[in-house]
Amino acid sequence: MYEFLQYQVRDAMTANPIAIGPDTKLREVEELFENHDFNGVPVVDGERRLLGILTKFDLLKAFTLDSHLLVPHYDEIMEKSAEAVMTRNPVSVTPQLPLSRLLQKLVEMRTKSLPVAEDGRLVGIVAREDVLKALRRATIKHEIPVHADEPQ
Repeated sequence: MYEFLQYQVRDAMTANPIAIGPDTKLREVEELFENHDFNGVPVVDGERRLLGILTKFDLLKAFTLDSHLLVPHYDEIMEKSAEAVMTRNPVSVTPQLPLSRLLQKLVEMRTKSLPVAEDGRLVGIVAREDVLKALRRATIKHEIPVHADEPQ
């Protein structure tokens, strides 16, 4: 378990993740979510500067009813751009952040994943599953195999 304390976000993140531009239509985002089982996707400009994040929750919020419209027009909403519903200035982490600190942040924020940015540019994404894999990897490396023929 001690080894886990040495891990950084860079050791567990997915590098160069799929990202979308601010003009991407919500219809395309929904397809991306379905095809890749994503819960969220980073929104970047042409130089991969992190502008925001668009989650399934943000997509749902686009359909919120108001007093002027009782039934949202699905096709109209799905033609909106990512920029219209994304979460701006998302919390992000650096590749050098200790994984133990990331674990704490994910738990405190109750979030599934966070973008990884360096100098404002998206370099990765790190999810709960990545942290769990790193925990398992650190634990497995230090387990001593027990053989059936050895006394215990």
